[in-house]
Amino acid sequence: MKEILGVKIDSLTMDEASQKARNFLYSGKQNVVFTPNPEMIVDAQNDWYFKKVLNSSDLNISDGFGVSLVSLGKIKRITGVDFVLKLCELAQKENKSIYLFGSGSKEVLTKTAENLKKNFPNLHLAGFNPGPRIDLVMVEDEKKIFAEPEANDKAVHDIIMTAPDILLVAFGHNKQEKWIYENLKNLPSVKLAMGVGGTFDYISGMVERAPCFLRKIGLEWLYRLFRQPWRFDRIFKATVVFVTLVAYKKFKKI
Repeated sequence: MKEILGVKIDSLTMDEASQKARNFLYSGKQNVVFTPNPEMIVDAQNDWYFKKVLNSSDLNISDGFGVSLVSLGKIKRITGVDFVLKLCELAQKENKSIYLFGSGSKEVLTKTAENLKKNFPNLHLAGFNPGPRIDLVMVEDEKKIFAEPEANDKAVHDIIMTAPDILLVAFGHNKQEKWIYENLKNLPSVKLAMGVGGTFDYISGMVERAPCFLRKIGLEWLYRLFRQPWRFDRIFKATVVFVTLVAYKKFKKI
C-alpha cells in the first residue's frame, strides 16, 4: 500500500488485483474497489469527504500513468476498463452475476451489455439501469451528492430484486464513489462494488480508446485531448496540477 497526496493506493499487478477481487466474492462482507487517477487525487485535496471515501475502499487500483510516474514505477497502472473486463472474465468463471449501473444512457448500457455477452457468452448480466441524475452540492463544509429520491429508490429496488454479486457504477468520479459509500449498505447481495467512470463508453464502442502503443507508454491522455479538446481543463489538472502538487509536497519534506 502506497500513498499519493494522502490517498491510499495498492501496488498490485493485474493478477494480484484479480485474485483479491475473487477473494472479495467469497468473503463475508461487502467490498469496494476504486480507481484513483491523478484528477481524482487532485480533487480530493479540496474535498475532505471525497478523500475519506477513497480511503475507505478495500482496493484502490491506480488508473492513471501519472500515479505510476510519480511513484517511480512502484505503483503499477491498472486501467478501469481492463479491470472491468477482468472482473467479467472472473464472474463468468465463478458463475457470479454483474449489474451495470449509471452512465445516464440506456443506449450505452444496451451496447455495453451486448459487447460483454459477445466476449463472455456465459456471463450472467443481472440487469442494467442508467440511474438517476446525480449532482454535487455543498452541505455545510461537505461536497455531498444529491440524487432525485424517487428515481434513486427505484434504481436501488431494482438492484435489490435482481440480487447481483458485482455492481459496476458509472456516474463519473466523485459522484460514483460517494454513491457507493452511501448506498452499498442497502444492497445486501453485492459482494463487490466498483466505480468505473467512463468504462461503459469504451466497452460499448461509443468512445474509441487510444491505440495500444499509446496506452503502454502513458500517452492515452494526449490521444483523448486530440479527440476531445473540450477536456483540456481536466487533462491539465491530471497532468500539470497533479505533478506540481506532488513536487511541492516532496520539496516541503526536504
